[in-house]
Amino acid sequence: MRARLYVIPGSHACRCAMLMLAHKGIPYELRELPSGTHPMIVRLLGFPGNRAPIRSVDGRTHAALGVLDRLGTVPALTFDGERIQTNRRIARFLDRAQPHPPLFPAGESARAAVEEAEAWGDEVLQMAARRIVMAAAARGARELHDGGGSGRLGALLVGNERVRILGSRLAGPIVFRANATGERALLAELPSMLDRIDRWIAHGVLGGPDLYAADYMIASSVALLSYRHDLRDEIERRRVGALIDRVLPLRARARV
Repeated sequence: MRARLYVIPGSHACRCAMLMLAHKGIPYELRELPSGTHPMIVRLLGFPGNRAPIRSVDGRTHAALGVLDRLGTVPALTFDGERIQTNRRIARFLDRAQPHPPLFPAGESARAAVEEAEAWGDEVLQMAARRIVMAAAARGARELHDGGGSGRLGALLVGNERVRILGSRLAGPIVFRANATGERALLAELPSMLDRIDRWIAHGVLGGPDLYAADYMIASSVALLSYRHDLRDEIERRRVGALIDRVLPLRARARV
């Protein structure tokens, strides 16, 4: 087995990496790490982490998030002895290692548009989705489809519902600032975020005949948002609803 991918269960970021490996048709070994301790584990496995924080909340990186980013997080890929972290680095590495089928279009302008969508999905949407769903989970299992125990991404973070809710109540506010104030602000911004995705789909940047890295990045985050009962109908009626049905059909399991 040339590739091994380290993930945490139900992570939208990790599912993006899984989808890109499947896109390439690259067989890989999947290793699920326990949520919460995974930054320390990947460091012990020889991944270098990051010299500087790579994520932010409301425009800044507070101490707890900065520590996790420096330790290193998942998805983390080993491939023929090389170690690669973060989806954007993984996407480019995979295109070098196995050019076809590509994760980016060939034309300069088309690639620039996909890279713009990919960067926004990574830097903005991914954290927004995480915070919105964690804030809901912290109020209790009834806020999420099946209490977060099943869905397009599988069980979120852990299989045990009580542990999942407790983790959201503890880690959500401390690490990701997933609190009531942040939730209100993000929910107010969410319609414009979904409008932006729908425009990209209408213009063929996303959801075209060939799927690319940005499709997997954005579809995974919207799939996470769809766990919330109060957001599911809004998502499914939009263009992006068809995209997540295509990328992450409800009954499909990830191929390993």
